[in-house]
Amino acid sequence: MKIERDFHMTNGDDEFSYAKNSMMQRKAILAAKPTVKEAISKVCTDLHPQSMVISDLGCSFGANTLLFVSDAITTIGENPNNTIGERPKEIQFFLNDLPGNDFNNIFQSLEQFEQSTTKNCTSRGLQPPPHYVVGLPGSFYTRLFPCNNVHLFHSSMSLMWLSQDPENLDGIMNEANIHIGLTTPPLVTKLYQNQFKKDFSRFLKMRCKEIVPGGRMVLTMLGRNSTDVFSAGGTTMAFELLSQGLQTLVAEDCVEKEKLDSFNLPLYCPSVDELKELVWQNELLDITDIRLFEINGNPNGGSDQSAEDAAAAPVIIHGAAAAEAAGKTISTSLRAVKEPLIASHFGESILDKLFAVFARYFTNCIESEVEKSPVPVITLSLQPKH
Repeated sequence: MKIERDFHMTNGDDEFSYAKNSMMQRKAILAAKPTVKEAISKVCTDLHPQSMVISDLGCSFGANTLLFVSDAITTIGENPNNTIGERPKEIQFFLNDLPGNDFNNIFQSLEQFEQSTTKNCTSRGLQPPPHYVVGLPGSFYTRLFPCNNVHLFHSSMSLMWLSQDPENLDGIMNEANIHIGLTTPPLVTKLYQNQFKKDFSRFLKMRCKEIVPGGRMVLTMLGRNSTDVFSAGGTTMAFELLSQGLQTLVAEDCVEKEKLDSFNLPLYCPSVDELKELVWQNELLDITDIRLFEINGNPNGGSDQSAEDAAAAPVIIHGAAAAEAAGKTISTSLRAVKEPLIASHFGESILDKLFAVFARYFTNCIESEVEKSPVPVITLSLQPKH
């Protein structure tokens, strides 16, 4: 499996697409919104840039991508330093993701987005600053910009993805698991931890070269609420049930056991302490804020949900019908993210059956519990040392 070639959210806008199934990711953006607004305001106030460069790393596509852009435009429009002399501040947005990302979806949405942004700002008595949006394909584990170029780096629900499968992880080392599961050996867990440390350290090193002095970074990712690597809440449960679904397909001769044993999701959910340690080791950045949210585990909900609602307590599921509906919704949301990786390794023919089995297992799991596990999410705000 080659991450840069095979990994992207499910493209298009059909029933299994990321564009139609990304409410959980939206909740994370809403929960981190106050931190993002504060970072943008600090850049405007401290640096007074005439032209401001903002990059969204791992931007994906759909409404969530443009939600961040809209929030940034509004925040800058509200800032008293929106003009330098008589000239309005200008903003250049660089939307970054791997080459397989559906950038066309973003570009095709821009005309309607501009109309909506203008209308929103006008209704609030604001003048939207001139802004320009471009796509930037490439891995954020490599250099993307010239030195001292970017005022704000933003990333949401992307940095838990590794640049590759953990080094030296192969064969049956993690037999029947696709991630860190209940039966995963400590050695495999250590390989995952080492790969995340290597990747996140590289990410910070690259960004430190590209950010302007006094710039900011706001990074939001799936995380853990304890040192226990098996404590990622709803994320852990989802991966366990997906592993069980693949084991069922092996038992039914729909998937070769060797195929399952050789498949490992390139993803790691860090703890707050792990992130603090890696920033400290970098030596070039200060943490201005770090927060752990427990995002509501139900991907349903209106698009106008507030940030407070986004980080609410777990949803209580009442009755078999509600549990079944939740199972189907969670299955579709997971498929929107994992389908390309699974299809590249196992083939597309298993997708419908696998996610139907997953939905059934998830339904059975939450029917037997009073409430669903929340999803831990960490937001990290950084600035270069003086």
